[in-house]
Amino acid sequence: MNVQLIHELLDKGEGLHCEFKESQGKLPKSLFETVCAFLNTDGGYILLGVNDKGRVIGLDPTKMTQLKSDLANLSNNPQKVDPPYLLFPEEFEIDGKMIIAIQVSVSSQFHKTAGEIYLRSEDGDYRAKGTHQLAGLINRKLGMFTEQRALPGFSLDHLRPDLFEKAKRLMRSHHSQHPWAQLSPEELLNITGFYTDDRETGKRCLTLASILLFGKDTAIQQAVPAYKFDCLLRRENVDRYDDRVQIYTNLIDAYDQMMVFVEKHLNDPFYLEGDMRISLRDKIFREAISNIISHREYTHGSPARLMIYKDKVILDNPCSQHHFGKITPANLRPFSKNPVICRFMVQLGRFDQLGSGVTNIYRYLPHYTKGAAPLFEENQYGFELTLPLTAELTTQQVTPEVTPEVTPEVTPEVGRMVNILKGEMKRAEIMDILDLNDEKHFRENYQQAGIAAGVIEMTIPDKPQSRNQKYRLTPQGRALLEQKNDSDHNL
Repeated sequence: MNVQLIHELLDKGEGLHCEFKESQGKLPKSLFETVCAFLNTDGGYILLGVNDKGRVIGLDPTKMTQLKSDLANLSNNPQKVDPPYLLFPEEFEIDGKMIIAIQVSVSSQFHKTAGEIYLRSEDGDYRAKGTHQLAGLINRKLGMFTEQRALPGFSLDHLRPDLFEKAKRLMRSHHSQHPWAQLSPEELLNITGFYTDDRETGKRCLTLASILLFGKDTAIQQAVPAYKFDCLLRRENVDRYDDRVQIYTNLIDAYDQMMVFVEKHLNDPFYLEGDMRISLRDKIFREAISNIISHREYTHGSPARLMIYKDKVILDNPCSQHHFGKITPANLRPFSKNPVICRFMVQLGRFDQLGSGVTNIYRYLPHYTKGAAPLFEENQYGFELTLPLTAELTTQQVTPEVTPEVTPEVTPEVGRMVNILKGEMKRAEIMDILDLNDEKHFRENYQQAGIAAGVIEMTIPDKPQSRNQKYRLTPQGRALLEQKNDSDHNL
């Protein structure tokens, strides 16, 4: 989440996917009713410290740490959310006041609080009543999320103990005090949603998701015989391949093996973000691989593929389509097709938050391939992501629908900001030089527009609300300024 999204939510107001809640130093009583309603329906966002009208009231800054700790602990408590769903609240400063934002994804399970199941409508949260509503909810979940398919013939003997240890090591490296890192394998499976009830026998059993993440290779092939990730290098022999790795193992190791294939065949140019070098290749392809893992339909007969050509990389996989056509930051509405798998991989530090893939790839690909635009698309065959590796391909593949997201027209306001930016400057400095008093006007017409145009960037992009945040020109911004200066000089 980021400040721009928070302002968009405030502008739109409450609805099917957004809820505002005031707080006077403690969590609202109805908070977990909304959490469960979002989990059971289509997901959404909760903003604490905002009243029903969308006015930012703010939270007590001295209570922020305790509120976030309470949220994380209670969401991991089956007495409060059953089954548990670990929340990771984020704090933001909006108009000088502190709020807490919570992103809740749709779940493939159904969740209770205080023994009740809640659903979401445009009018708010309501209790599910009657067997017809519960049956409808269960059938909808099972139809949408095959990761929750019951596997009554499988037991803990079909799982690899070493994968549980590897998962817990990754959790601790990502979060030293992670509440799941001390659990036994059975406790971990239970609290993370890898058990379900067999509808025919009523007996508790492992899910398909548990086998995909922790299963022995033979168990995975028994559960989903067509499961495979196919990595192909097609630089010279485009009809067959120059190099190939076929992956049949669990998702934790499969992720690593696909990254190794990428590192073997793609370069990693030098790039500084602020004064720190980062790997553009890792930033882009970790998101891309996360996408094909999290959105794949694992019961489908076709494999997921990663194909590296001379001029592009294509990743595709079969999926249950949720959004037909091209996907851009402008029309993105995050939806996890395997929420239990996705949520667990987030805890390992392998995935970022839901929806980050599109945003981060749009952000970093133009630096990896100059001016390039990715192409995300869901079609009749499934999901496909194309990443250009040459400028020539970029020119051919960037459609009018995508181009505005990458190189929109620079407005007069953005042009003014480009003209005065010297080195790294804080918002207050920029507004003072531009003689601006309205922070919202600056944010929408200068800051956000400049970042969207690719000519301005944050010095601390991972913490957009930081008090130390500054802004500077990107390489495209410097080129624009030089071009303007040359033009003025020739007049």
